[in-house]
Amino acid sequence: MLVIFGAAIIGVLVEAFAPRYLRKSIHVPLTLLSTAGAFVLVIFQVIGGVPTTAAAMGAVAVDGPALFFWGVILVLSFVSVLLVIDDEHFVASAAAVPGSAAEEEAEISGGAHTEVYPLILFAVGGMLLFASSNDLLVMFVGLEVMSLPLYLLCGLARRRRLLSQEASMKYFLLGAFSSAFFLYGMAFVYGFAGSVDLSKINDALGTVGGLDTVLLIGLGLLGVGLLFKIGAAPFQAWKPDVYQGAPTPVTALMASGTLVAAFGAVLRVFWVALGNLDWDWRPVMWGVAILTMIVGAVLAITQTDIKRMLAYSSIAHAGFLLIGVIATSPDAEGNATSLSAIMFYLLVYGITTVGAFAVVTMVRDAGGEATHLSRWAGLGRRSPMLAGVFAFFLLAFAGIPLTSGFFGKYAVFVAAVANGATPLVVVGVVSSAIAAFFYVRVIVLMFFSEPAADGPTIAVPTAATAAVITLAAAVTVVLGVFPQPVLDLADKAASALFIR
Repeated sequence: MLVIFGAAIIGVLVEAFAPRYLRKSIHVPLTLLSTAGAFVLVIFQVIGGVPTTAAAMGAVAVDGPALFFWGVILVLSFVSVLLVIDDEHFVASAAAVPGSAAEEEAEISGGAHTEVYPLILFAVGGMLLFASSNDLLVMFVGLEVMSLPLYLLCGLARRRRLLSQEASMKYFLLGAFSSAFFLYGMAFVYGFAGSVDLSKINDALGTVGGLDTVLLIGLGLLGVGLLFKIGAAPFQAWKPDVYQGAPTPVTALMASGTLVAAFGAVLRVFWVALGNLDWDWRPVMWGVAILTMIVGAVLAITQTDIKRMLAYSSIAHAGFLLIGVIATSPDAEGNATSLSAIMFYLLVYGITTVGAFAVVTMVRDAGGEATHLSRWAGLGRRSPMLAGVFAFFLLAFAGIPLTSGFFGKYAVFVAAVANGATPLVVVGVVSSAIAAFFYVRVIVLMFFSEPAADGPTIAVPTAATAAVITLAAAVTVVLGVFPQPVLDLADKAASALFIR
């Protein structure tokens, strides 16, 4: 985290003092090297042994799951930054009014919005802190450090400027509202336990009496703040609009890295701090998981925009992951099985998601990215390889065997059945079948429809974009055929959780 935040501060200094023509040449290696260097440090920490005590005066839990989440977030942020390198995605001057002469002048002069790099680093640092917080107050700081840069980044799309700014404003307003819920819930929990430390809150559950109402109100408010970040129903309304309006590389980062960080925080709060209260929160979480899966799968069928469809797909996958959160067990081994499944699922889903959005950036027309589904008709005939890779990603989302998505869902469903959540698995299987319909619909559209005469063009990928698509496809294939090494790594990380 110190490496990432240090690089972000250096990036701010570069923006303040370096000549404009030099900024990108400094930012790109700084951002890539800092994320890669932080990932190497995570590996060294794992080799050196997982700490048994929290760091930073007890504020940060550097345990097995935290190190796994850190590694996943850093990998996803690295590949997302490779997409950001293409200047085509970001506006030349964010201060210029959309469609104005000032904006046109900035584009003609080759202006570049290079502050996206330090903003991304701050967001990544917030993700790392959010997923590993051992203290509700630090978790709130991580939440804000993660969210504030993303609010800005969502409004910097080069094309469809008004849609991008609308997405930014919606995300900011709803995100601030959910953060207020989280903060207010933290105050109630503090009123109950006398501490914001997660382990001390857990200890207070068995000793403090007469304040159950205060605790339950705090639990509900905390849940609203956290469920908003993962896009669980009924708090999912922001996702489709924001995913559609944001620059696609930012959408890729949000759909992958933010989801990993948010689930890390959810597990910290509901398993570590409030694990002994599971009889109270599990019934509510059952309803949320079922609603999330159904809403995500059903509403995705009605979408005509590829990015909105992927957004509703993300909502459905958040419901599948919540099945793992619900599948708690009285013994540590059962919890470790569920946790391992969640971590593996987040890794494979995140990599596939970045790859899918990388493909979206390459299908373009005169207005920028051609995201309307009708424009994808006959894409398999225009570019068989690109359409084939995208179809493979969609099959992975659907959980088809021989893809990483199959083993991700299988691991979560098996853990849920073992821990008594079989009805949720039934709903999950039905939702997966519904979701498979709209994935297959896109595949049929690409390969069995006649391409329009004025159809979109396929942009020649930059080396960075080609590397992202290749890496995502390779990981999806390899983990779909031979997932055991990563499953073993997740099992090892899960066994080191600070369980109640």
